[in-house]
Amino acid sequence: MIDIYTTPSCASCRKAKRWLEEHEITFQEKNLFNNKISEVELRKILEKTENGFDDIISTRSKIIKESNIDVNSMTVNELIAFIKENPSILRRPILIDDKRLQVGYNDEEIRSFLPREYREKMMCDGTLCSQLERDCSYLDALKEALEITTIK
Repeated sequence: MIDIYTTPSCASCRKAKRWLEEHEITFQEKNLFNNKISEVELRKILEKTENGFDDIISTRSKIIKESNIDVNSMTVNELIAFIKENPSILRRPILIDDKRLQVGYNDEEIRSFLPREYREKMMCDGTLCSQLERDCSYLDALKEALEITTIK
């Protein structure tokens, strides 16, 4: 199951949720303002980052600028405590499952959350497209994959 960390006013969060819904992918939304993120959740996210806190903290956030905080001088535990108290410093949305993490919305990267069978069916060798006398496109391949899956 995919967890998606969001905030109500985040346009990228709405895009990500819409994309998941359109592709009938089950997810659990976690509103960062209504439910405080836990230390366990933050550590799970951090395990999947390439650059640690740099990948998930928005250094342009109002709280960081106004507080004159140097996140690079803070310990891991201090940063986790600071994020728990100030979740708005997190970049959003954060999508995570057992294998993947995506921070922010990206049309290309979010496709990695499609089930493997969808991705395999989307691989086009050109045969079907040439028979139908059309160009191969990602959207056409995805539509066909979804139709094939729902018919079965």
